[in-house]
Amino acid sequence: MRDPITRYLSRAAQAIEKEMGPLAPGGSYSLAGLPQPAWAVLIAAWYQKIPTTVVVVVPDNQTQETLAIDLEAWGVPPRRFPEWEKAGTNDALPDPDLLAQALYTAWLTLENPRTILLVSSQALQARLPAPKELQDASLVLEPGKTTGRDLLLGKLEASGYHREIEVEGRGQYAVRGCITDVFSWTQSLPVRCEWDGETLLSLREFDPVTQSSIRQLERASVCLWNPSDPSALGEATLFEYLPKTTLFLYGDLRIEGPVLHGSFYTHDFLHGPRGDWILEEKRRELLFFHLRQWVRDQWEILIFCNSEGEKQRLSQILAEENIQGSKAIQFFCRPMTRGFAWREGKLAVLTDNEIFGRYERAITRAIRARKSWDLLRGRVQTADWMDWEEGTLVVHAHHGIARFRGLHPMPDGRGEALLLEFAQGARLYVPLSHCHLVTRYVGPGKRKPPLDVLGGPRWGRALAAASKAAMEYAAKLLRIQAERQTLPGYAFPPDDAWQKTFEDAFLYEETPDQLRAIEETKRDMESPKCMDRLICGDVGFGKTEVAIRAIFKAVLAGKQAAFLCPTTVLARQHYRTLQERFADYPISVALLSRFQSPSEEKKILQGLACGNLDVVVGTHRLLSPDVRFRDLGLVVIDEEQRFGVRQKESFKEIFRRVDVLSLSATPIPRTLYLALAGVRDMSLLETPPPNRKPVETIIAPYDERLIRTAIERELARGGQVYFLHNRIGTLPQLRERLALLVPKASVEIIHGRMPKRTIEDVMQRFVDGKIDILLTTSIIENGLDIPNANTVLIDRADRFGLADLYQIRGRVGRAGEKAYAYLLLPKGFFISQDARKRVSAMEQYKELGSGFQIALRDLEIRGAGSLLGTDQSGHLSAVGFDLYCRLLQQAIQQLKGKKQPVLAECKIHLDFLGNGSFASVSATIPPSYLPDPRVRVAAYRALAQAESLAELDELLSSWRDRYGPLPQEVELLAGLARLRLQGAQKGLESIETVGDKLLLRRHGEPILLGHRLPRICSHNPMERIKEIEKWVETLS
Repeated sequence: MRDPITRYLSRAAQAIEKEMGPLAPGGSYSLAGLPQPAWAVLIAAWYQKIPTTVVVVVPDNQTQETLAIDLEAWGVPPRRFPEWEKAGTNDALPDPDLLAQALYTAWLTLENPRTILLVSSQALQARLPAPKELQDASLVLEPGKTTGRDLLLGKLEASGYHREIEVEGRGQYAVRGCITDVFSWTQSLPVRCEWDGETLLSLREFDPVTQSSIRQLERASVCLWNPSDPSALGEATLFEYLPKTTLFLYGDLRIEGPVLHGSFYTHDFLHGPRGDWILEEKRRELLFFHLRQWVRDQWEILIFCNSEGEKQRLSQILAEENIQGSKAIQFFCRPMTRGFAWREGKLAVLTDNEIFGRYERAITRAIRARKSWDLLRGRVQTADWMDWEEGTLVVHAHHGIARFRGLHPMPDGRGEALLLEFAQGARLYVPLSHCHLVTRYVGPGKRKPPLDVLGGPRWGRALAAASKAAMEYAAKLLRIQAERQTLPGYAFPPDDAWQKTFEDAFLYEETPDQLRAIEETKRDMESPKCMDRLICGDVGFGKTEVAIRAIFKAVLAGKQAAFLCPTTVLARQHYRTLQERFADYPISVALLSRFQSPSEEKKILQGLACGNLDVVVGTHRLLSPDVRFRDLGLVVIDEEQRFGVRQKESFKEIFRRVDVLSLSATPIPRTLYLALAGVRDMSLLETPPPNRKPVETIIAPYDERLIRTAIERELARGGQVYFLHNRIGTLPQLRERLALLVPKASVEIIHGRMPKRTIEDVMQRFVDGKIDILLTTSIIENGLDIPNANTVLIDRADRFGLADLYQIRGRVGRAGEKAYAYLLLPKGFFISQDARKRVSAMEQYKELGSGFQIALRDLEIRGAGSLLGTDQSGHLSAVGFDLYCRLLQQAIQQLKGKKQPVLAECKIHLDFLGNGSFASVSATIPPSYLPDPRVRVAAYRALAQAESLAELDELLSSWRDRYGPLPQEVELLAGLARLRLQGAQKGLESIETVGDKLLLRRHGEPILLGHRLPRICSHNPMERIKEIEKWVETLS
């Protein structure tokens, strides 16, 4: 049975031809006479009827985005050709990512021309290599047939491919033993080649996020044309890649052609200002009127919903109005941006976004980015020791503070070791199998600690003092927690049907971290104790959605909620978000900040006092004595770290008996999070949304040519720009300079000392896309969320704190577009060492979720007093941040009477490895298997930190996939790791061999078999390890 959408498109094609006449393949037509929401159904119907390529020329990126979403809803997903080259700038370097996407799209069109292609008029003129040149530059890989691994590597290097440790983007390759990973310019996913010498054994497609293989391939092609060389670009354009029968449809009204007309119109009655409950009811009455009329006239009515929850709610509403009984109405769970009506075709298309008035400007392809979150959990971040340089201060858990001197062979030649230098030049070789005992030293402030004397008494005293201090601090935290939990609170009822419906209507797929944070927050609210939970996460990882659901739950229970923000800008944005989300429910939301007039303020205060207002969003104005609530049940504090100490103290006093949910966008280090998890209710958001891309961070001297290029590139793709300049006095002069650099761009200024109405006006016009460049102070640091602004230039970046820079960079890259952050430094001026550290850290940590690494570096540069209090700084300095947090975690668990989970510490010593007839056999990871020393150390550390046999098996499976079959040395090393885990599970302290005798020690005594030590019969080293495993398994 055909899909109902497909059946309708067949009928629609006949009606279109009747009204507009037939469209000839190879012809060109203008869509200027048709409303934009109707374009998709026409294109889809024509595409189904005419077996050729359909090229739709659109005026801008936003039209391309919405049209792509609508075409997918009609069952014909298009390809998008990017606008990568700005007309008239042939001398400018192309954006390699956009050029790679253009090549990929052009290649697909050559391979399979039956498609719908969305392209701008400017992109049609962009230069490309000739099709034959691209085809001739393709190397075909086939298992069993392809030979010449070294030849392939040479060609990749010559073709501009960059060698990396791991392949993450197009134009990259990686080599690890018998494995070669390649991400071709013209492919959607990278391929993994497994070689036997010079012969290709297998070919697999893999996920560049998880680095895990997806499926086997019989063949793949690698494009060897070099896009990084602008001179290699020919005079060909996309036209050369299209068949002669291509149908051109021009949505760019600047291009003339035969104009198509039809009896289409849009649902203007569903659009307009949102947030007023009475107006929403009027709109709904008009909707019901039109629906009944369409049903009576025997129209087909298609309603597109973003989720099953929206579909169920709409079905329920129509059933209550006795409309749902008609078979003319059909529901589809597919996102569409906007509906329309068509008289000739007797068709009405509606979207839940219009009906409920939600996200009218925020619908993006993120809705459709439904991927398995198991894949998007991402690679476990290899700790920052991967970036250790020689001379980095480190902490050995048993010996103290030392200096890292690199990777060196062990003196006896058996494997590699981390070489540590202690005081007086003493050196210690730490086998890589014990590398988990060594962590980077992070201490408070700028002072560097003295190196410890190897075997000296200072480290033992420092460790004991830090342990005692951690115990005292843990006791203090537990006492505060106990006092807080004795305060009686309100136990909110469990979720009801309205809560479920509201959450099901959420347009995006929640991350696992979000779902966990939501569940933890609700559990706190349903408890009779007062909630005090901190939601801590990276910029844009979904903290606000957790708060919105908590607010909705509070209001459903008859309570009021307050949303406290550090700035008026952020308060305004949250106010609009809540208005949109609650538009379909009888929930009143007000904004209390300096934007309100005295009369408005008085009305809001009265509404809060008498209970007519459900939710209020505001700044510290909410803390004033004249703000009284009738029944306050929940307070959300956004950007909690931005409030001062006194304000935080007043929070505790004012909201003592109210549930409090705090949101922090400055992540804390994960080690501290784990330590405090037992005494502070915290939820951590670490998983990025599926459409987020890392922000490209460029550090450069202040250069007007660079500034002009950056701005023009962003404006050329229909975006907007932040230019951050933190000196109010010189903003007007800079505005004049920008106007000269980019004459066609509109530039406006915003800063905190401007009149409130001016701020509001400029902000709104920037949000509406009427301003190209927002020249601003750091007021944008807090909360401005404008998906269309994806380039930020930060003047005098050296004057900002690391966390501040991270927050500012987080303002861009929120709409799935590639975003850019330019950190501009003064030419010829002295910049302090700390400032250089901050700026370089921004370039180093640009991956999604790197806020936790940023927090560690910020701690190192700024000091730890703000996190743990100044009284703990001395102990942090003595033992380092990471070890102190572990001591604190152990103290908290001990005081709470919980058994502290530790890594298995069963010691393994097998004398047959490296001795006697097996002198050449060692349990190690040879450089021939993992050539990069950083990856090798990461592998050792992962092996040492495996806490279960299942985790070990998963790790080894990942190695086989990513690096190839395990050599004998690695198999032996894995066997030792398995013995360590098995022994710990059986309570063994050590497993040793002396010749053929096996010593399994428990409680200091060897385990005997018939009054004798067990004997090992096997001769092969791996077989001996397996025999020992069987002995261990038999123990009770």
